Amino acid sequence: MSETIEKTIVKDVQTKKNHTGPFLIMVALFFVVGFLTVVNQQFQVPLKGAFLGNAGEIKDALATMLTFAFFLGYPATSGIGAKWVENKGYKMTLVNGLIMLVFGLGIFELSAWSNSMLPSVSLAGGEVPLAFFVFLIGSFVVGCALAILQIVINPYLTACIVPGTTAVTRMSIGGSSNSTGTTLAPLFVTYIVFAGAEASDVQIGDIYIPLGALLAFVAVLAFIIPKLNLPNIGSQEEKEDAEPVKLDKSVWSFSHLKLGVVAIFMYVGVEVCVGANLGLYIEQLIEKGEFPDAVKLLWFDGKSVAILPAIYWFSMLVGRLCGSFLSKIAGTTQLLVTAGGATVLVIAGMLTANPWLLVAVGLLHSIMWGAIFALAIDKLGPYTSKGSGALMIGVVGGALMPLFQGILASSLGSWDMTWFLVIAGELYLVYYALVGYKHNLD
Repeated sequence: MSETIEKTIVKDVQTKKNHTGPFLIMVALFFVVGFLTVVNQQFQVPLKGAFLGNAGEIKDALATMLTFAFFLGYPATSGIGAKWVENKGYKMTLVNGLIMLVFGLGIFELSAWSNSMLPSVSLAGGEVPLAFFVFLIGSFVVGCALAILQIVINPYLTACIVPGTTAVTRMSIGGSSNSTGTTLAPLFVTYIVFAGAEASDVQIGDIYIPLGALLAFVAVLAFIIPKLNLPNIGSQEEKEDAEPVKLDKSVWSFSHLKLGVVAIFMYVGVEVCVGANLGLYIEQLIEKGEFPDAVKLLWFDGKSVAILPAIYWFSMLVGRLCGSFLSKIAGTTQLLVTAGGATVLVIAGMLTANPWLLVAVGLLHSIMWGAIFALAIDKLGPYTSKGSGALMIGVVGGALMPLFQGILASSLGSWDMTWFLVIAGELYLVYYALVGYKHNLD
């Protein structure tokens, strides 16, 4: 794909094309991807109050099902998205992804509308409204849509010709936009969608107008995209000119790639565990009167659980902006230092019940993805594209690990000891930085 994009860039430079407008649309879409990813996670706390008040001991596990359903969309549709790109092209795949996103947001609205009409079901000694499961379906569809969008947004960010920028600069701008969306999402959920109400006072009908506005915005984008002059990535002519590459063995024969898939699984898992479940942990500390006075700093009064998750995602934005200055530091060193530091912070946060230490982990998580990805595909040669695709399987860690943590919290009756799961994930990343990245190449 990289050679195809380079050909496109050369052709566009020669014809003096300017894709500033389409580029800004892609930047906006990358914002939407990050924004909705974290919006879905931050629905866990308010929807636990709106839907799961009578769910009994399994309400924490059920709340984390929102994140599980969302990230399940990534492995479910990555193959579909690739086929759409091959058969329909990048532009129509982008449009189809936006249409799917409209449907997902519509299912969220349907969940709120049907809450008063659908009955509840008995589950593990508690009562769970069927409308909650409708919302889970919406989370899954939104996750599927965002997975498809990301397949095409990254190549377009690279291929769009914008005067005064390079491909690396454009990717950095897109990443910063994505992180800005993740930072604002917790505040949007708490202060815009639910108007600062405490979890016990949340009404599911509050989502109508804010999510309806998002739905309308995405629908407008789906209407505009076909009219844009986007770079022609992967045209049929280029496919015919390309020489097929014969691969003699399975991409899974490379040990550093296989262990890299596990590393991506662990990385995405621990990142989402902190970002998604931090609010539920803070809620528990407040309910039990265990919220440390030392934590009540700045404007944070110990009541609004959205502030610290927002700062966590903001710290990742800061880390990614600063990450460009670390290009001369080896990926193994970057991963070892950040994973080791994250391990120490999570242990300290767990022992002291200080959520601020968990927030600080975001600064370290911010640069792990790039380091892991680079190490895992290093020296794969003609297997690089297949290796990159294999690594995306690891994203399912964002579905499974937060769910496992929620199940542990429900089983133990507390979030306190569940952070051992995150510590285990961080320690694996330390192992990968020390040993797992090494090649078994001939």
